[in-house]
Amino acid sequence: MRYLFVILSTVIGLRASAQQDGLTSIKQQFDQYNRQHIQEKLFVHVDRPVYMVGETMWFKLYYVDGTFHRPFDLSKVAYFEVLDGEQRSVLQAKVGLTSGKGDGALFLPASLASGNYVVRAYTNWMKNAGAGYFFEKPVTIINPFRKLGLPVLAKNAGYDVQLFPEGGNLVQGLPSRVGFRVTDASGRGIAFQGAVVNGSDTVARFQPDRFGIGSFGFTPAAGSSYRVVVKDAQGRTSSHAFPAVYPQGYAMQVEETGSGQLTVRVRTNAADASVVYLLGHTRQQAKLAEMRPIQQEATFVISKEALGEGVSHLTIFDAARKPVCERLYFRRPSTALAIQTKTDKEQYAARTKVALSLGTPQAADLSVAVYRVDSIPALSSADMQAYLAMVSDLHGAVEEPSYYLQPESPAVNKAVDNLMLTHGWRRFKWEEVLSGKQTGAYLPEIHGLIVEGKLTDPRTNKPVAGHGAFLSTPGKPIRLFTSRSDSTGRLVFETKDFYGPRTIMAQPAEAADSLLKVTIDSPFPAWPALTRLPVAAIDQSHTGALENRSVAMQVQATYWNERMIRYRLPQVDSTAFYGKPTESYLLDAYTRFPAMEEVLREYVPGVAPRKRQGKFRLMVLNLPYKEFFEEPSLVMVDGVPVQDMDKLMAYSPLKVKQLDVVTNRYFLGPNMFSGIVSFITYKGDLSGYPLDERLLKQEYDGLQIPREFYAPRYETQAQQTTRMPDARTLLYWNPSVTVNREGQIDFFTSDQDGRYLIEVHGLSANGQAGTQRAWFEVKGLVK
Repeated sequence: MRYLFVILSTVIGLRASAQQDGLTSIKQQFDQYNRQHIQEKLFVHVDRPVYMVGETMWFKLYYVDGTFHRPFDLSKVAYFEVLDGEQRSVLQAKVGLTSGKGDGALFLPASLASGNYVVRAYTNWMKNAGAGYFFEKPVTIINPFRKLGLPVLAKNAGYDVQLFPEGGNLVQGLPSRVGFRVTDASGRGIAFQGAVVNGSDTVARFQPDRFGIGSFGFTPAAGSSYRVVVKDAQGRTSSHAFPAVYPQGYAMQVEETGSGQLTVRVRTNAADASVVYLLGHTRQQAKLAEMRPIQQEATFVISKEALGEGVSHLTIFDAARKPVCERLYFRRPSTALAIQTKTDKEQYAARTKVALSLGTPQAADLSVAVYRVDSIPALSSADMQAYLAMVSDLHGAVEEPSYYLQPESPAVNKAVDNLMLTHGWRRFKWEEVLSGKQTGAYLPEIHGLIVEGKLTDPRTNKPVAGHGAFLSTPGKPIRLFTSRSDSTGRLVFETKDFYGPRTIMAQPAEAADSLLKVTIDSPFPAWPALTRLPVAAIDQSHTGALENRSVAMQVQATYWNERMIRYRLPQVDSTAFYGKPTESYLLDAYTRFPAMEEVLREYVPGVAPRKRQGKFRLMVLNLPYKEFFEEPSLVMVDGVPVQDMDKLMAYSPLKVKQLDVVTNRYFLGPNMFSGIVSFITYKGDLSGYPLDERLLKQEYDGLQIPREFYAPRYETQAQQTTRMPDARTLLYWNPSVTVNREGQIDFFTSDQDGRYLIEVHGLSANGQAGTQRAWFEVKGLVK
């Protein structure tokens, strides 16, 4: 009997140890996955919500890590675009990121139609998680030079009816809670009455609490076929599908039980159920991991404090470590960055100084916009704290996100819980986490802009692997980038100091590959935005405001345009990519010869033009050994590699200003060159050099050159009384105001009367975000 007890104890101990090992394994795989898949977030502050064509959209990018929301410094490039109602990207910009921030500006051309648009921002690395991870914000753009022609929402427009079983699935005989969300064609929640029907029987009724969202209890029965019937406020009814009901599986329910605790109840009718694991994680951090035996039901009681602030995932795994249920829970942030704003007056005359005091309890980076508020309706969007703490970790648009961060009340708490039921989402798949596979087709741009392309054989239209390619930007400074195609023919060129619109040229690196074709890809994916835009609510009642704004825009463009276009030129390395050459020749200092061969033979001892099989080639002297390299050297004209030396020898040397020679082996990316010979023309524009017809030449925008916001100052009586009109409606924009507890800025009002809004967003070094708004009036002429 004693031996039987020992055996049983050993078996039970081994089983418990195996179960504990399963829990440890899940947590370890989760942690390992997150170390390999760093998450990023972007928040964008645009200077105002409503624009006229002819105005400039100014914006600030806050770039943070996805876990602690601290300023991040991994990616050096962000992509910013504006999408219209047809999901077309109508404006684009590549913006440099430094120390967790970047800023830019886009001029709004008259080609844009009136309507609502989506502002979208992301990094190259964020594309691995899909468009659901991008920052999105709606804005309105008005074109007063065209008839509004705004789309009219059809009266019988269909509703989007979505039901979300708590935990993910409905199982026969297991009590569940079902979240629901019903929205119109513009994505806004509607008022309605709903019912779940089984044939002619009504088995459940429900109606929304707020924003078309709510939940109801439901226990699906075997052998039933359910439908959902929705009746809107106008009495119109529609029938919709009900989520699938499974004969076996798991269901979960999460309830707040007071005293700062959550009860997670797991139910199952699976015959082989023995144990379940609970993993609670908040933004890539595992916060708790527990295990419970289960036959039909298991209960976990956890402290809310054990979870991080913001959105947490509660995931249930079965004995085989397969995820079977998941639920979101939101723990509201305990603190925000408190930003104090105060003007020295509440009302100002035209052309008068406004002194604005800014205060934060700790050092913070702020962005400040001051603009006139008119009657043109603006779309709502999340402020920074709401976005980082909640919206960025949810799937789909959130209507009026600021509502959910109001002071706690039964109504707000219920709305938050329903939001977690209906917007469940994660940025990864558990299959990838548990398999340990590396994923990620898009690289982080840790040094600068990455230009991607493809190498193909036009004779077969198939990709070519393992071959080199060049990418160059003619001009000064000379820039050359190299890449070698992978198994799919993909080319990745890592660039440096690539600013402004440039002409790029791409070609195969080897002369033997001259028949191959290089194409360049757009870094802006043609993925639809998740934000569903409502119809722009503009009608004849806004005529006065539209006319006033339009006249102000035209006056500014007429009188101030030249002063308003100012740039902050970035500091870039002006030397060629090969640095200081071994030899450099300014050809005007020598007797000019009409033939290139004569120039090289007479003045350039480090380069020897020789013929082999009737074709010219340039041999570079290996200076330390006083002998010529046998391998081919890199020969360029204005930074563009050339491979046909016969063309080069026929090119007029009178067009060449400078000749640089590197007389040693040079390594560039995956390529090694036996010396470099660089011909530089007077204008750096190739000066008519006959390029290979197969070379790709196209215009390409590099990083946007930052613009400076300009506003006049009226410090003197003469400045105040000048007859130059000042019709600014955007009085002030500063994308980077550093405040350490206290700070002060000042600006001047314009000739435009009205109510003005001061909007400030800010982020501290430890990840606290905040937003503050204040108002003042401008009325009357300057005294």
